[in-house]
Amino acid sequence: MKKYLLKRLGMSLVTLWAVVTITFILMHSVPGNPFAQEGKMPKAVYDNLQAKYGLDKPYTEQYAIYLKNLLKGDFGDSMKSRVETVNDMIERGFPVSARLGLQALVIALCFGPALGALAALYQNKIPDYISMIIAIIGISVPSFIMGTILIQFLARNVGWLPIAGWGTWQHTLLPSFAMALMPMATMARLMRSSMLEVLGQDYIKTAKSKGITKPAVILKHAVRNAILPVISILGTTISNLIVGSFVIEKIFGIPGLGRFFVQSIYNRDYTLIMGTTIFYAAILIIMLLLVDIAYMLIDPRIKLTKEGR
Repeated sequence: MKKYLLKRLGMSLVTLWAVVTITFILMHSVPGNPFAQEGKMPKAVYDNLQAKYGLDKPYTEQYAIYLKNLLKGDFGDSMKSRVETVNDMIERGFPVSARLGLQALVIALCFGPALGALAALYQNKIPDYISMIIAIIGISVPSFIMGTILIQFLARNVGWLPIAGWGTWQHTLLPSFAMALMPMATMARLMRSSMLEVLGQDYIKTAKSKGITKPAVILKHAVRNAILPVISILGTTISNLIVGSFVIEKIFGIPGLGRFFVQSIYNRDYTLIMGTTIFYAAILIIMLLLVDIAYMLIDPRIKLTKEGR
């Protein structure tokens, strides 16, 4: 177990280094300059800005300096903001995106597997049809379309919830549901297909023949094994939801990290683009590592072998 964790940790660090390197190369390969949009400025001012951010140095030296700062947890200064560093922007925007993403995750986990299990238990019956209709809608309708629909019907027409903004818990409900619908639908479909397969296994029939009650068979044997495909996608699902949805945050006027990322692209803010990209990648890598560990703990049939697991 310890050897496996060390190996996975090493692979995660190598992956993160690759993301840093590729991002750095791409940013410096894009034609143009982050200060080209400043309009006509004196050459002395332009040269000072280049020197301040180290853009006048060779790429290899810039790369070495950036890696050294990253090891200290320093993403550098924003090239556009005069008052905040990249770390400040991440510290200000990430808690908002994380809160919104965690709420969406709770909604998806509460309803997705439940809908899938219900559909499997009542296959080809009304609960199955209703659950799969909800799942198809969730997968087919993009989150930004669902967000505008929720705004129109629940905010504008009915007036139950605020249209946009951030402040109270009511402001979080519509964007949370809009973000949760697609992962909830994916979980429901995975859970249904997995549950149907598990319910047909011999050990389920054996458990029933021993006189074990149906709820006990479903909860202890069927759900525990059928939930594994859902757990396998939790890494990417959690990371995607926690870092927030760029479009959802834009639609609902939410001051999350996605807003800074979009602004950094418009402004060609190299340090902010690289900082947010690396931050997103680190969260994704950590989530995948945690899911691998959880997968082994939940399913005792998964063993670690000398060949690499």
